[in-house]
Amino acid sequence: MRASEIQKRQNTLISAPTGSGKTLAAFLSAINDLIRQGLEDTLPDQTQVIYISPLKALSNDIEWNLQIPLRGIEKELKDSSLPEIKLRVFVRTGDTTSSARTKMTKNPPHILVTTPESLYLLLTSEGGRKMLSDVHTVIVDEIHALVGNKRGSHLSLSLERLNALTKRGLIRIGLSATQKPIETVARFLIGSNGTNGARELDCTIIDAGHKREVDLAIELPRSPLTAVMSNEVWGEVYKRLEELIKKHKTTLIFVNTRRLAERMTHNLAERLGEEIITAHHCSISKEHRLDAERRLKSGALRALVATSSLELGIDIGSIDLVC
Repeated sequence: MRASEIQKRQNTLISAPTGSGKTLAAFLSAINDLIRQGLEDTLPDQTQVIYISPLKALSNDIEWNLQIPLRGIEKELKDSSLPEIKLRVFVRTGDTTSSARTKMTKNPPHILVTTPESLYLLLTSEGGRKMLSDVHTVIVDEIHALVGNKRGSHLSLSLERLNALTKRGLIRIGLSATQKPIETVARFLIGSNGTNGARELDCTIIDAGHKREVDLAIELPRSPLTAVMSNEVWGEVYKRLEELIKKHKTTLIFVNTRRLAERMTHNLAERLGEEIITAHHCSISKEHRLDAERRLKSGALRALVATSSLELGIDIGSIDLVC
């Protein structure tokens, strides 16, 4: 149902649990259209689909996961003795090198994976605008993280600029597991002109709904808490985290500063071993972040200490405990 609504070229907002396939549903119709163009020998070197996510880590994750179905499609085409069709996917974020950005504008990908800020930068350059002029579908993932803040306002402006730039009507698809109130999110997705003559939203809302059982607990150290935590209190915190990590298969620990992420990782590594725990935040290198994400998914890491760089909808596999 989700893919069929999108195939009708309707603005669509999908609310469904993480891991339910909503991202693939959003891409399915666009990929099918691109493959059809390729079979008809009419697939141009143009960017037709843009996927926007709030985080660089999520962008890299989606690019990685897209390659699996694309390889499957290539195999099916080969087994059916049909022409080989190579769909190009490119990730454009703040981590992308200048040489890669130049190469992208000269040889545009069919699917562009990017962030709100990088989309804005593309819209400000002549080469970027030329590349984006053939886009017909834009997918906004984790849309709830953008509604109601400055990044969301900024993205709304970019989407309107993109809509004015494109040669055909822009289809907008929004995705998230947590949307409330969902009608407000739909209005944000389609913009100020997204109503029909009857003042109804020009957007199909698909709310799969879900209720997940959650075991919540609040723990406090035995020593009194003060404005500046003493070494005694920190010792209790590290000891308790060590116990929890050993009791669970994979533990994700969130902290609110990069400095604390590094300090906590260092102290826990001394207790548990450097090979099973690492840090993840925006100040470390792209290579280190990607390595941490891959090790977390594969189960090689027992614990990961992260800032908000790892909190939005990333496919991180099975997590037993979040602190």
